[in-house]
Amino acid sequence: MSTEPLASTGASASGGTVIGDDGLARPVWASSDPMLRDYYDTEWGLPVRDEQGLYERISLEAFQAGLSWATILRKRPAFRAAFADFHPDTVAEFTDSDVERLMQDAGIVRNRLKIQAAITNARATVELRNDGGLVNFVWGFQPESTPEPTALHHIPTTSPESVALSKALRKRGFAFVGPTTMFALMEAIGMVDTHLMDSHRRGSSGVWPR
Repeated sequence: MSTEPLASTGASASGGTVIGDDGLARPVWASSDPMLRDYYDTEWGLPVRDEQGLYERISLEAFQAGLSWATILRKRPAFRAAFADFHPDTVAEFTDSDVERLMQDAGIVRNRLKIQAAITNARATVELRNDGGLVNFVWGFQPESTPEPTALHHIPTTSPESVALSKALRKRGFAFVGPTTMFALMEAIGMVDTHLMDSHRRGSSGVWPR
Protein backbone atom coordinates (compact mmCIF):
# COMPACT_ATOMS: atom_id res chain seq x y z
CA MET A 1 0.00 0.00 0.00
CA SER A 2 1.06 3.56 -0.58
CA THR A 3 2.94 5.22 2.26
CA GLU A 4 3.23 8.68 0.74
CA PRO A 5 1.68 11.39 2.92
CA LEU A 6 -1.06 13.73 1.80
CA ALA A 7 0.86 16.60 0.31
CA SER A 8 -1.46 19.58 0.27
CA THR A 9 -4.85 19.12 1.93
CA GLY A 10 -4.14 17.06 5.03
CA ALA A 11 -3.11 17.77 8.57
CA SER A 12 -1.83 15.15 10.96
CA ALA A 13 -4.20 13.92 13.64
CA SER A 14 -3.27 12.13 16.82
CA GLY A 15 -2.54 8.45 16.31
CA GLY A 16 -0.87 8.66 12.93
CA THR A 17 -3.89 9.43 10.78
CA VAL A 18 -4.25 12.33 8.38
CA ILE A 19 -7.27 14.64 8.28
CA GLY A 20 -8.53 14.91 4.71
CA ASP A 21 -10.19 17.86 3.05
CA ASP A 22 -13.50 16.27 4.01
CA GLY A 23 -12.57 16.40 7.69
CA LEU A 24 -12.23 12.62 8.03
CA ALA A 25 -9.24 10.84 9.55
CA ARG A 26 -7.47 8.15 7.50
CA PRO A 27 -4.06 6.46 7.64
CA VAL A 28 -1.34 8.01 5.53
CA TRP A 29 -1.47 5.28 2.86
CA ALA A 30 -5.14 6.08 2.16
CA SER A 31 -4.74 9.85 2.09
CA SER A 32 -2.63 10.79 -0.93
CA ASP A 33 -4.08 8.75 -3.79
CA PRO A 34 -7.79 9.19 -4.65
CA MET A 35 -8.00 5.56 -5.78
CA LEU A 36 -6.60 4.27 -2.48
CA ARG A 37 -8.76 6.67 -0.53
CA ASP A 38 -11.90 5.38 -2.23
CA TYR A 39 -10.78 1.79 -1.71
CA TYR A 40 -10.18 2.48 1.99
CA ASP A 41 -13.50 4.26 2.43
CA THR A 42 -15.71 1.79 0.59
CA GLU A 43 -14.08 -1.63 0.49
CA TRP A 44 -11.00 -2.37 2.60
CA GLY A 45 -11.84 -4.09 5.87
CA LEU A 46 -15.43 -4.95 4.97
CA PRO A 47 -16.46 -8.62 5.24
CA VAL A 48 -16.15 -10.80 2.14
CA ARG A 49 -18.25 -13.93 2.58
CA ASP A 50 -18.81 -15.18 -0.95
CA GLU A 51 -16.60 -17.76 -2.62
CA GLN A 52 -15.87 -15.81 -5.79
CA GLY A 53 -15.05 -12.62 -3.91
CA LEU A 54 -12.81 -14.43 -1.48
CA TYR A 55 -10.99 -16.32 -4.24
CA GLU A 56 -10.39 -12.99 -6.00
CA ARG A 57 -8.96 -11.46 -2.84
CA ILE A 58 -6.63 -14.42 -2.28
CA SER A 59 -5.49 -14.19 -5.90
CA LEU A 60 -4.84 -10.45 -5.83
CA GLU A 61 -3.04 -10.61 -2.49
CA ALA A 62 -0.75 -13.23 -4.04
CA PHE A 63 -0.08 -11.04 -7.08
CA GLN A 64 0.66 -8.12 -4.74
CA ALA A 65 3.56 -9.91 -3.04
CA GLY A 66 6.65 -7.77 -3.60
CA LEU A 67 4.64 -4.96 -5.21
CA SER A 68 2.53 -2.06 -3.99
CA TRP A 69 -1.18 -2.56 -3.46
CA ALA A 70 -1.80 0.53 -5.58
CA THR A 71 -0.25 -1.30 -8.55
CA ILE A 72 -2.64 -4.22 -8.09
CA LEU A 73 -5.66 -2.01 -7.56
CA ARG A 74 -4.98 -0.08 -10.77
CA LYS A 75 -4.69 -3.35 -12.64
CA ARG A 76 -7.73 -4.98 -11.06
CA PRO A 77 -10.06 -4.42 -14.04
CA ALA A 78 -7.48 -6.08 -16.28
CA PHE A 79 -7.06 -8.92 -13.79
CA ARG A 80 -10.79 -9.49 -13.73
CA ALA A 81 -10.96 -9.58 -17.51
CA ALA A 82 -7.98 -11.93 -17.75
CA PHE A 83 -9.23 -14.33 -15.07
CA ALA A 84 -12.90 -14.55 -16.06
CA ASP A 85 -13.96 -12.25 -13.21
CA PHE A 86 -12.24 -14.72 -10.87
CA HIS A 87 -14.92 -17.36 -11.38
CA PRO A 88 -13.26 -20.37 -9.73
CA ASP A 89 -14.81 -23.02 -11.98
CA THR A 90 -13.69 -21.21 -15.11
CA VAL A 91 -10.15 -20.50 -13.93
CA ALA A 92 -9.82 -24.08 -12.70
CA GLU A 93 -10.14 -25.18 -16.35
CA PHE A 94 -7.31 -22.94 -17.57
CA THR A 95 -4.58 -24.81 -19.44
CA ASP A 96 -0.95 -24.19 -20.32
CA SER A 97 -2.13 -22.20 -23.33
CA ASP A 98 -4.03 -19.89 -20.99
CA VAL A 99 -0.88 -19.41 -18.95
CA GLU A 100 0.98 -18.38 -22.10
CA ARG A 101 -1.89 -16.06 -23.04
CA LEU A 102 -1.76 -14.42 -19.64
CA MET A 103 2.01 -14.06 -19.86
CA GLN A 104 1.41 -11.84 -22.88
CA ASP A 105 -1.21 -9.69 -21.16
CA ALA A 106 0.44 -6.36 -20.34
CA GLY A 107 -2.53 -5.33 -18.23
CA ILE A 108 -1.72 -7.74 -15.42
CA VAL A 109 1.36 -8.74 -13.46
CA ARG A 110 3.11 -11.16 -15.79
CA ASN A 111 4.65 -13.49 -13.25
CA ARG A 112 4.39 -17.11 -14.32
CA LEU A 113 4.48 -18.56 -10.81
CA LYS A 114 1.74 -16.21 -9.60
CA ILE A 115 -0.41 -16.92 -12.66
CA GLN A 116 -0.01 -20.64 -12.11
CA ALA A 117 -0.84 -20.17 -8.43
CA ALA A 118 -4.11 -18.44 -9.32
CA ILE A 119 -5.08 -21.46 -11.41
CA THR A 120 -3.93 -23.88 -8.72
CA ASN A 121 -5.91 -21.98 -6.12
CA ALA A 122 -9.04 -22.02 -8.28
CA ARG A 123 -8.83 -25.80 -8.43
CA ALA A 124 -8.25 -25.99 -4.68
CA THR A 125 -11.23 -23.69 -4.13
CA VAL A 126 -13.47 -26.01 -6.13
CA GLU A 127 -12.14 -28.99 -4.22
CA LEU A 128 -12.87 -27.34 -0.87
CA ARG A 129 -16.59 -27.38 -1.64
CA ASN A 130 -16.49 -31.00 -0.57
CA ASP A 131 -15.52 -29.87 2.93
CA GLY A 132 -17.61 -26.82 3.71
CA GLY A 133 -16.23 -24.43 1.12
CA LEU A 134 -13.58 -21.73 0.99
CA VAL A 135 -15.54 -19.12 2.94
CA ASN A 136 -16.21 -21.31 5.96
CA PHE A 137 -12.65 -22.62 5.82
CA VAL A 138 -11.00 -19.19 5.84
CA TRP A 139 -13.38 -17.55 8.32
CA GLY A 140 -12.84 -20.49 10.65
CA PHE A 141 -9.50 -18.86 11.48
CA GLN A 142 -11.03 -15.62 12.75
CA PRO A 143 -9.23 -14.70 15.99
CA GLU A 144 -10.95 -14.03 19.30
CA SER A 145 -9.67 -10.45 19.40
CA THR A 146 -8.41 -7.81 17.01
CA PRO A 147 -5.54 -5.31 17.18
CA GLU A 148 -6.27 -1.82 18.48
CA PRO A 149 -3.51 0.19 16.80
CA THR A 150 -3.03 3.87 17.46
CA ALA A 151 -0.16 4.18 14.94
CA LEU A 152 0.82 2.31 11.81
CA HIS A 153 3.87 0.75 13.42
CA HIS A 154 1.56 -0.90 15.97
CA ILE A 155 -0.07 -3.03 13.25
CA PRO A 156 1.41 -6.53 13.01
CA THR A 157 2.22 -8.17 9.70
CA THR A 158 1.43 -11.70 10.83
CA SER A 159 -0.51 -13.37 13.62
CA PRO A 160 -0.84 -16.88 15.04
CA GLU A 161 -4.08 -17.18 13.07
CA SER A 162 -2.51 -16.08 9.78
CA VAL A 163 0.28 -18.61 10.30
CA ALA A 164 -2.26 -21.34 10.98
CA LEU A 165 -4.41 -20.31 8.01
CA SER A 166 -1.37 -20.34 5.75
CA LYS A 167 -0.42 -23.85 6.82
CA ALA A 168 -3.98 -25.11 6.48
CA LEU A 169 -4.45 -23.67 2.99
CA ARG A 170 -1.13 -25.11 1.84
CA LYS A 171 -2.26 -28.53 3.04
CA ARG A 172 -5.35 -28.07 0.88
CA GLY A 173 -3.23 -27.38 -2.19
CA PHE A 174 -3.14 -23.57 -2.23
CA ALA A 175 -0.02 -21.65 -3.27
CA PHE A 176 1.30 -18.14 -2.53
CA VAL A 177 -0.58 -18.07 0.77
CA GLY A 178 2.22 -17.23 3.20
CA PRO A 179 1.49 -15.90 6.71
CA THR A 180 2.09 -12.25 5.77
CA THR A 181 -0.11 -12.53 2.68
CA MET A 182 -2.82 -14.21 4.74
CA PHE A 183 -2.69 -11.50 7.40
CA ALA A 184 -3.14 -8.91 4.66
CA LEU A 185 -6.12 -10.94 3.46
CA MET A 186 -7.56 -11.05 6.97
CA GLU A 187 -7.26 -7.26 7.18
CA ALA A 188 -8.82 -6.74 3.77
CA ILE A 189 -11.86 -8.94 4.42
CA GLY A 190 -12.59 -7.75 7.95
CA MET A 191 -11.43 -10.85 9.84
CA VAL A 192 -9.30 -8.46 11.86
CA ASP A 193 -9.80 -4.72 12.22
CA THR A 194 -6.51 -2.89 11.82
CA HIS A 195 -8.01 0.52 11.15
CA LEU A 196 -6.25 2.99 13.42
CA MET A 197 -8.31 3.76 16.50
CA ASP A 198 -8.96 7.35 15.43
CA SER A 199 -9.76 6.50 11.80
CA HIS A 200 -13.28 7.25 10.65
CA ARG A 201 -13.48 3.65 9.42
CA ARG A 202 -12.69 1.97 12.74
CA GLY A 203 -15.41 -0.55 13.56
CA SER A 204 -17.07 -0.20 10.16
CA SER A 205 -16.95 -3.91 9.36
CA GLY A 206 -19.62 -4.86 11.84
CA VAL A 207 -17.45 -7.83 12.81
CA TRP A 208 -15.69 -6.06 15.66
CA PRO A 209 -16.98 -3.38 18.01
CA ARG A 210 -15.22 -0.06 17.72
